Amino acid sequence: MRLFHSSHTSVTTPDINHSRDYLDFGKGFYLTSIHEQAVRYAQRFLRRQREAWLNAYEFEFELSDWNILTFDSYDKNWLNFVANCRAGKDDSDFDLVIGGIADDKVIQTLDRYFEGELSEDETLGLLKYEKPNIQYCIRSQNMIDKCLKHIKSEKL
Repeated sequence: MRLFHSSHTSVTTPDINHSRDYLDFGKGFYLTSIHEQAVRYAQRFLRRQREAWLNAYEFEFELSDWNILTFDSYDKNWLNFVANCRAGKDDSDFDLVIGGIADDKVIQTLDRYFEGELSEDETLGLLKYEKPNIQYCIRSQNMIDKCLKHIKSEKL
């Protein structure tokens, strides 16, 4: 399958070490299968007066070879996983996590959830990203090395 990664640079050799901590699905290399989503995300680099690159990859793997977690909807399991990752409390060993993206207000909303101001249902409603979206977080360098092949990088 074809996946895209937006960055301020061409990323021909992805690695986990350059990932930030405390993201939706933890530390990893984030991609999407939706071209328009990747282009929209790249706009943040342009707004910051930086270069914006759209990197394309071919991603092929056997399900049985890897530890994969998939979220099909914004539900309690998704919320708890994102909350744990954002709080730095995730100790799972998934090679790949697939699911929806929380919106830009995620940190503020999760803080309110942690403080007990919001119920799970209220939190899920606030975090739901209305446009169709998907993110793939490859959390294993081994999976990147074996399954992800750089196709091209395009400066936007």
